[in-house]
Amino acid sequence: MIKPFLGLIVLIPALGFAGQAKESRDPNTGLLSWKIEEPGLGIQFIQMLPDYVSALYSSRGLPPELIKGMAKYCVFGTIVTNESDRQLSYRVADWRYVTPDGTSHKVKTKTEWLKEWQSMGVNYRWSILPDDQTFEAGDWSQGFTTIPLLPESTFDLIYSWTLNGKKNHGEIKNLRCAPAKPPIP
Repeated sequence: MIKPFLGLIVLIPALGFAGQAKESRDPNTGLLSWKIEEPGLGIQFIQMLPDYVSALYSSRGLPPELIKGMAKYCVFGTIVTNESDRQLSYRVADWRYVTPDGTSHKVKTKTEWLKEWQSMGVNYRWSILPDDQTFEAGDWSQGFTTIPLLPESTFDLIYSWTLNGKKNHGEIKNLRCAPAKPPIP
């Protein structure tokens, strides 16, 4: 009688694991990252210190007003990978972040950043995660995801991707913005 259910007992934990963020702390920096493995999609969000982001843009000779504008954002290094054997795509314009008060907000896209930067006379195109991409099997991309929240703020991120013509949705609960200063590991 129990034998037919043994496979289900083994399968249930595996099903529960898909789509859940694995949070980890870098032992050298003390910064957090979250990694998700969804059907076909791998995505990772890595805390970026505000001083690091400012230094990156300063080192490119970008104007102080651009650097100050970026300092108002919680920034994550983001890596998106196609873990399937089919085409996979995503659109940042479809992603939302939800603040603790339950309000849903759009994630600012690369196109929106570039328009803002061009109004300052800046033609810098690197660093922000591309707005939307279609990946072949094994392809990947990276860039910054920006959220207009203060250091150490928490929020939920709702993201989506399309695999084999079907749109999928996922959520990471309690993402936390990097602290204002480096944590003590």
